[in-house]
Amino acid sequence: MSSDRSVWIEERSATGGARLGCVVLHPSSSLNALSLESAELLDTALSGWADDPGIACIVLSGSGERAFCAGGDLRRIYQAIRSGDAGYAGRFFIREYRVVAKIHGYPKPILCWGDGIAYGGGLGLLAGASHRVVTEKSRLAMPEISIGLFPDVGGSWFLGRMPGRIGLFLALTGLPVQAGDALFLKLADAFLPAEQRASVLEERLPNLPWTGRADEDRLLLSRSLREWARPWRGSIPPARTRLDFDRIQSLTDGETLQEIAGKIAYGPVSTDPWFTQGAENLAEGCPVSAWLIWELSRRTTRMSLQEVIRLETTVACQCAMRSDFPEGIRALLIDKDRKPQWSDGSIGEVSPHKVEEHFEAPWRPEEHPMRDL
Repeated sequence: MSSDRSVWIEERSATGGARLGCVVLHPSSSLNALSLESAELLDTALSGWADDPGIACIVLSGSGERAFCAGGDLRRIYQAIRSGDAGYAGRFFIREYRVVAKIHGYPKPILCWGDGIAYGGGLGLLAGASHRVVTEKSRLAMPEISIGLFPDVGGSWFLGRMPGRIGLFLALTGLPVQAGDALFLKLADAFLPAEQRASVLEERLPNLPWTGRADEDRLLLSRSLREWARPWRGSIPPARTRLDFDRIQSLTDGETLQEIAGKIAYGPVSTDPWFTQGAENLAEGCPVSAWLIWELSRRTTRMSLQEVIRLETTVACQCAMRSDFPEGIRALLIDKDRKPQWSDGSIGEVSPHKVEEHFEAPWRPEEHPMRDL
């Protein structure tokens, strides 16, 4: 096993001489947040295992019982920005996005155990895996509007492919969803109780009849997950995005961002705390982030995943060079006063020119870090 403070990597023996490549994000004290260093280690491990004929399957999970991965290590990014290392955030985004792109197109099955919190980059990792498990404790969200960013790591791609305008609603409100929603929204493939983790990852997976042929192993894992999940179908919590589909459609039915934001904030009066929290998140969130979410939802409609990730890399690196991103981290995680001083007071005050600047790549086309995707 190789490890640093933020990731454990090891290989485990399986039947027929096959091996499993196992990655456990760590430490649980930071909700397994992904750092530049852990992203680099994960990238290296995935590259090596892709070309290793003895590796039949990759297993990706988080340490502890609270989270799979809460996203990027925002405290580390904030510290780097404040210490004068303005390039750290950009380097992190580039590496993180490369890992997510690699997971989406990986030549072997990847089982991701998405127990607990899977926010931001954590949801990006989960969404890209070929076989995604959620539990009764799973909480999935893209809450970047609260930190001056936007749903990245492929978020524009998978949010835009959700039924109706659910993806736009979740992006603007940063609201979490649970296991039933994950299955309905195609962010997960199977539901298993959290208590089944050791049984599945340490006993059942190693004992499957792996062949070493990726297509057959992918099918083997799919059939096995369906069998293992069958006894728990009645335990899946209802998907509120399905139950509230019509209301979400009504709140996001508009031609402009301002119109939709107004509906979410001042729409039909509700005592439902989920919708109330969503309205508060949007009202208190970064106005520039709301515009980036809106523009990305429009611009990525017909883009491939690779094109989306290239565009998100540009926008994220631009965010990293501006004041809203570190200010959002400060207010949420450092000082925890939850009173960010955004560069604009409201959505209506953000200039179109300022929004457009975020889509201008800081590199020439031949130098774009994602040009080879």
